[in-house]
Amino acid sequence: MIYLDNAATSFFKPPQMIEAVCEYLKHPGNPNRGSHKAAMDAARIVLDTRMELAEFFDCHFSGVIFTSGITESLNTVIAGMFTARDHIITTYMEHNSVLRPLYRLGCELSVSDGSPEQMEGLLKDTTKAVVMNHVSNVTGEINDIRAVGKFCREKGLFFILDTAQSAGVLPISMEKEGIDVLCFTGHKGLLGMQGIGGLCLRGEPGIEPLKVGGSGIRSFDRRQPATYPSALEAGTQNVPGIVSLNASLQYLKERGIENILEHERSLGGYFAGKLASCDRITLYRNPRKEHVGIVSFNIEDMDAGIVSDRLSHLFEIETRAGAHCAPLVHRHYNTQSMVRVSFGIHNTKTDADRCLQALEEIMERTGKEVKR
Repeated sequence: MIYLDNAATSFFKPPQMIEAVCEYLKHPGNPNRGSHKAAMDAARIVLDTRMELAEFFDCHFSGVIFTSGITESLNTVIAGMFTARDHIITTYMEHNSVLRPLYRLGCELSVSDGSPEQMEGLLKDTTKAVVMNHVSNVTGEINDIRAVGKFCREKGLFFILDTAQSAGVLPISMEKEGIDVLCFTGHKGLLGMQGIGGLCLRGEPGIEPLKVGGSGIRSFDRRQPATYPSALEAGTQNVPGIVSLNASLQYLKERGIENILEHERSLGGYFAGKLASCDRITLYRNPRKEHVGIVSFNIEDMDAGIVSDRLSHLFEIETRAGAHCAPLVHRHYNTQSMVRVSFGIHNTKTDADRCLQALEEIMERTGKEVKR
């Protein structure tokens, strides 16, 4: 089996991460819920992981908040910072994890191409923030977040960044890039488990909790504690998930994310270049931008779902077809769905070549079916 769906969840997981999670599950403890050894050991690993993430994203460790994943992180930030009276600027590349919380809130929304130049023309007196992704989960194009961060600082706007496709692949400094809130997931480029993610804060942007409950401190107060991270971490944490992040971050340090980026970008560029030479294939790729290892395309007169199914059932090549939870990208390109190939750390040029050969065979078979 060739797995080419790493944008959905990474296939490779470091052996030391799996070992660390299994070891924790033999001696589980609930952090901040006791002073016995198991609870204290769990609290230490949670604190250590906060500090590792703070170093990884360049923020203070007290501003690292754990959630169930990036969807909860984005919902927490959008519902907790904005109201229906606010104007928010976003991009046509956004995932529904950004769009749907904004739609539900009912705030005024302007859609840009991700450039500060276009954002400038969308500014209003009520504009409060730019909320956008670092990398498109459909096309793999990389947005210039440093330029957007500079624009937000100059205009007095909050900058909220979705790093679902970039954390663990691209270097990110919240301080240098002017990011006020960074939302991340653990199970993609960070190589951790599903069900763990979080958000990182630069300063105190003032976020009302999405949920309230047990915190392990100030139990007689009627309100959730106001200090971070407790303010946004009600309830028992996903400690196995946090342990997985702790171990996978060590692996990423050893491997070097610059090496991972070069590997995945090289495979994506090679694959896209081969597809571009076929006149039956439409490639969705912005030539003016750099990309990670994500490539989306369609074959002329073939449904994307059928292409992906044939790759899976006939050739054991796993891809994803559909709208990819990013409807505005499809409006931009006038499509309903695309086939997406997303390379990961474990993939090779041989994987890319086998997928290209499989696509050739699929097109040949389709041509014969049409002639009959």
